[in-house]
Amino acid sequence: MSVDADTVRRIGRLARIRITEEEVAAYEGELNAILGFVEQLGEVDVDGVEPMTSVTPMQLRRRDDKVTEGGYAEKIVANAPISEDNFFMVPKVVE
Repeated sequence: MSVDADTVRRIGRLARIRITEEEVAAYEGELNAILGFVEQLGEVDVDGVEPMTSVTPMQLRRRDDKVTEGGYAEKIVANAPISEDNFFMVPKVVE
């Protein structure tokens, strides 16, 4: 697949990017190079290869789900513009 000048202009219009006539040829070359690389990737034999999310095995760090101290609601709402009884007060947005 290759991109022509009209396609470059259309992509620019759809992306809402102003592309001058001088830039069309440069973008055309860049897009064709990218598409050529993607076509090369399609030629790679991946039969039997497991899909992966990362090139290195990863495990999420977990922490114990335990109750911590607490009881400092006053500190939490201290910087709130408006609070009442240690609750944040926000303007009504739904009728």
